[in-house]
Amino acid sequence: MSERIESFEDLRVYKLAFELQQEIFELTKSFPPDERFSLISQVKRSSRSIGANITEAWQKSRYAAHFVSKLSDADGEQAETLHWLRTSHACEYLSSEEREELVGSCKNIGRMLGKMMQEPKKWCARFEHE
Repeated sequence: MSERIESFEDLRVYKLAFELQQEIFELTKSFPPDERFSLISQVKRSSRSIGANITEAWQKSRYAAHFVSKLSDADGEQAETLHWLRTSHACEYLSSEEREELVGSCKNIGRMLGKMMQEPKKWCARFEHE
């Protein structure tokens, strides 16, 4: 039996995106200070934008097209985060294990967003009877 989703905070994909942003926040504390305004800023911004766009999608779920558009933005931010994680590993700021774990999280979030975008009416149905 599935649990009732009453807000974006109940969405599993949102919870995973929030966990990812917090993991990245912690890991970037060990990056060199000279990356503060470049790589650190970029990876933190893109990872935080995943959950922010999921939140906006939920608020716009009255209309399927708006919902899908914001989920697409979240997926784009997820892909950008992948790029920055791979860059961080190439610069030897992340171990292979850290990179694999974080990349796996990104890809999982991407798959979940893809499924939501394929079936927007399932998520927008709460407004059908208003």
